[in-house]
Amino acid sequence: MKITYTGRQVELAPAQLKKIEAQFAKVGKLLDGREEREAHVILSLERHLHHAEITLNYHNHQLAGAGSNTDLFNAIHAAMEKLEKQCIKVRAKWRDTKRTPRKEEAAQPSEPAAAPETDNERQVFHINHHERRKPMTLEEALMEMEKGGDYLVYRDAQTSRVAVLVRRRDGHFDLIEA
Repeated sequence: MKITYTGRQVELAPAQLKKIEAQFAKVGKLLDGREEREAHVILSLERHLHHAEITLNYHNHQLAGAGSNTDLFNAIHAAMEKLEKQCIKVRAKWRDTKRTPRKEEAAQPSEPAAAPETDNERQVFHINHHERRKPMTLEEALMEMEKGGDYLVYRDAQTSRVAVLVRRRDGHFDLIEA
């Protein structure tokens, strides 16, 4: 990452520059690391208060982080934290909008498109409940509910009847037996 420093009444030593460049390396990893990015750092001092402002371009977005503190490195660190949050947010937004599944028509243009079904027709799918499902005891059903979910429909092992286990808002469970 190419870093440009502008110091208004502030000068940095080479050791301090190394520390700041290590922080920018972390941000560079967040930003894919494929392209050479440019960051502009503005450091200023006003009445014993250090200001740090960092600007960076990423996917046509101007990312900016600003921080102020009596200590120069705390101001820079605060600005870097804000910049990291923005990088993560913009990267996630870019990733989610660019990754859409291809349409089947675009994937297979040689096949004619099937006629769409009307919305008035409802389809009923028959499911064989004996297939690959064994009856459960109440304890097994409670263990299954711990994995997540608000309700569980299962066949009771003792009575062979359908039962529904529902999680209440207070954390307890309701058992409904058929």
